[in-house]
Amino acid sequence: MKQSNQAYLYGIGAICLWSTVATAFKLALAHFSPLQLVFVATITSIAALSLLLLAQRKLGLIKAQFKAKPWFYLQTGLLNPFLYYLVLFKAYDLLPAQQALSLNYTWAILLPLLSVPLLSQKLRKSDMTAAIVAYFGVFVIATNGNLTSFSFESGTGVMLALTSTLLWSLYWIINTKDKGDPVVSLLLSFLVGFPFILVTLLWTQELPSWNTQAFSAGIYVGLFEMGVTFVLWLIALKKADRTASISTMVFMSPVMSIGFIAWILQEQIARSTYVGLALILTALALQQLLPYLNKLKTRSPRETGESA
Repeated sequence: MKQSNQAYLYGIGAICLWSTVATAFKLALAHFSPLQLVFVATITSIAALSLLLLAQRKLGLIKAQFKAKPWFYLQTGLLNPFLYYLVLFKAYDLLPAQQALSLNYTWAILLPLLSVPLLSQKLRKSDMTAAIVAYFGVFVIATNGNLTSFSFESGTGVMLALTSTLLWSLYWIINTKDKGDPVVSLLLSFLVGFPFILVTLLWTQELPSWNTQAFSAGIYVGLFEMGVTFVLWLIALKKADRTASISTMVFMSPVMSIGFIAWILQEQIARSTYVGLALILTALALQQLLPYLNKLKTRSPRETGESA
């Protein structure tokens, strides 16, 4: 099989798995507190990634990468998994899955905006246009379509969902400075973040009691939100002829997620969710397309193949 075809298979596999995790979040949170779910999922991810690196004979890289940049992994471990997933799961605990899912997808809009002050990148008009469209979609979802009432089903849940996008964007901005093996770096983040999760859990709550359904959902989250799916996505990007051809597949994930939420959780999908999510996906598309269209406009007739 050609590498490009393999890339699509890995990419589709990752997208399909990511599309199910919002449903798994809600199933697990019916039994666990958000912090307990972070605890179970992080342990699962550590075990899965360790086994993967063992199979690849890369366990020796863990010590070397950590000794080279311990402060770096302290930052990434605090952000992901500790703060990001704690905030994200709390948002899912307070909001319908359809709302939390849609709001969380705005991280891709926030990331280039934060890159301007933090990475000294230029602010593009396409990023501002996308942000305006996306955050109007956020407002539609958060108000359930009642745009003039400014009434939120859970203002705290909305704020937490948007805060999770900030934490996730900061995590990826910090990771731009990482030159190590990405799977080793992800495992190190989990290893460094886990003690903070454990101490906070023991200090404020208690270890989760055994419940087969809850632990199954928590393990599923650890495998297919945090761990294995990330590796599948990295392989897809590595094998792809063009990264853009794979990265645009992300647009499928929230649409498929809404289907799983309606089917398994039996949530009635609000019209405002459809409208808001459509605006957010449109914003993501504009973010990708507008720079490309602008380049076409500025190219010479010879470059674009046009006759003089």
